[in-house]
Amino acid sequence: MLTRRLVFVTGKGGVGKSAVAAALASVAAADGKRVLVCEMDDKGSLAAYLGREELQFVPTEISPNLFAMAMNTEDSLREYIRLFLRVPIIGSLTPLAKIFDFVANAAPAVKEILAVGKLCYEVRERHYDIVIVDAEASGHFVAQVSAPDALASLVRIGIVADQTKWMSDLLHDPHVSTVLAVVTPEEMPVVETLELRERLAKATPIDFAGVVINRMPAVIDDAGVADPTSVDSAPRSSEQSAISMSMSVCAWLAERRANAERYATQLADSFELSNVETLAEASPTEHAPSAITAHLSREVRRVLDGRE
Repeated sequence: MLTRRLVFVTGKGGVGKSAVAAALASVAAADGKRVLVCEMDDKGSLAAYLGREELQFVPTEISPNLFAMAMNTEDSLREYIRLFLRVPIIGSLTPLAKIFDFVANAAPAVKEILAVGKLCYEVRERHYDIVIVDAEASGHFVAQVSAPDALASLVRIGIVADQTKWMSDLLHDPHVSTVLAVVTPEEMPVVETLELRERLAKATPIDFAGVVINRMPAVIDDAGVADPTSVDSAPRSSEQSAISMSMSVCAWLAERRANAERYATQLADSFELSNVETLAEASPTEHAPSAITAHLSREVRRVLDGRE
């Protein structure tokens, strides 16, 4: 996957797509690639996982080889006008932005194409070896990534048609662009991911790399947990209570793992894969965003090394 130059990371809200995007970017940078990771919404999650309070439209160097930015429609419009229309911009874009909003409401793909176009431009110009996108949640992602196709169907000649064509060519090239869906082993994220694959296939021919299960529960080994019937004939009530509670917890954890494996099998069968890659759940002590990123970076490295 990290051999592509544009990787969109999406998934249902709450599955950890921002953390996975940050981990992928960190691993790619550690491998010597010049990396740009971009947050497409304004929630600020990516910034937290990269150890920053906030990100700006202008890329910030987070660590050697790793740059990060947050998408901003007005700044993207400013850059588009400067680069492609070659019109100098001085001062605020507020009046122009109001006109733009009016046009965008009539053709919604206009807003999305500015954001996607910025990413495609960075890839086309080879400013970075790889651009990793912390994309919109799966419910909004399809409209975002298929924006060039949608606008091309409306405008067939002129500068807009020319712009959408090179973007579409780049997005449709499976050697350049791909989509990774992040999912947790739970019913609703799995269902939404299956629906995402169907809607994406109908909207645009962009490559779908597959899915990765985040927060996969650990395998439970209950060999060391005592059976209450095995204690001496006169156990203390507090001791027996503690043993019973331990067994109950282990039983719950084992059931949770079994359910997770069932969802992994469902995903593998649906996508016709021999298996679905999983990222282990972080320990309770790894709750800070930076600690989660470090944990997922190790998990991503494990998965990638396992494929070699």
